[in-house]
Amino acid sequence: MKFATTPAPHTVAAVSVRRTMSLVLVALVPAVIAHVIWFGAGIAINIVLAAASAVSCEAFVLKLRGKPVQRFITDGSALLTAVLLTFALPPLVPWWITVSGAAFAVLVAKHLYGGLGYNLFNPAMAGYAALLVSFPQHMTHWLAPAGFKANALTFAQTWHAIFVGVLPQSLSWDAITSATPLTSVRTGLIFRSTMEEIEANPIFGSFAGVGLEWIALATLLGGALLLFTRTIRWHIPFSMLGALFVCALVMHGLDPGSHSGPLLHVFGGASILGAFFIATDPVTAATSNRGRLIYGAGIGVLTYLIRAFGGYPDGVAFAVLLMNAAVPLIDRYTVPRIYGHAR
Repeated sequence: MKFATTPAPHTVAAVSVRRTMSLVLVALVPAVIAHVIWFGAGIAINIVLAAASAVSCEAFVLKLRGKPVQRFITDGSALLTAVLLTFALPPLVPWWITVSGAAFAVLVAKHLYGGLGYNLFNPAMAGYAALLVSFPQHMTHWLAPAGFKANALTFAQTWHAIFVGVLPQSLSWDAITSATPLTSVRTGLIFRSTMEEIEANPIFGSFAGVGLEWIALATLLGGALLLFTRTIRWHIPFSMLGALFVCALVMHGLDPGSHSGPLLHVFGGASILGAFFIATDPVTAATSNRGRLIYGAGIGVLTYLIRAFGGYPDGVAFAVLLMNAAVPLIDRYTVPRIYGHAR
């Protein structure tokens, strides 16, 4: 009797790309809700714009490359890239910036390297970095949180501001925008203010920025869901946030008047989002547990160095991209040797 045989693998894991992407998207829902509460509906509109752009570009490239469009377009990877990108954009950024950023992320950062599983750099962060260096003025129009200034825009007014670029006659951009806490720290230190004077600004909350600390906590809740479902492992978030916390704690201890405390660095910027949702990207992150610890710690240290001494107030995106480039070297020296093979 002849038995039919098939090539390996002979067992299929229950985890799929579609299921993983779906879990990550679900975990981001609390952060989206918190963002809408504190900064209005702009992020929701931007998610729709970015998603339409990313999915359309994905379908176009797949068709161009002769790949099965239906199979890859529904795996959720392009949608997740779009959602992560919108978290890095100001809520009222012009529509064409959102669309072009998502297109760059999919066309250049993802498919130029061969598509999902082959890209060297995190697509969402590559798209954000491209927008930041190309349109710096538009990328700094951050809204003040709810309750500050006259920023209670209706959905219709938000829609009009994004697609037309015009605010209601009674409002101006200066009336509704505000510097983020990390930007306030950078600007204040340039003008020789002390941290005590800088943090007297009402934009600072209990331990970070008003509104931003609640968004960070909501993001942390989503990160906990990813850890509980074993969608991600603890090594990268732990090492990234730990390294960032230690760097900020040491520098604040040495000179509290010139360096902000560790809680502001952990909860005031994109640190939580970066640690749980961006740096943990399985394609662009290190593969071994020891490598993940090194990779995450490198992101934490670079984030602090960029914030404290670099040219950008946050720095998570650039830290992730720099460590993405270092992943092949990290894997070279941390991935366990295959039994029977010499180095």
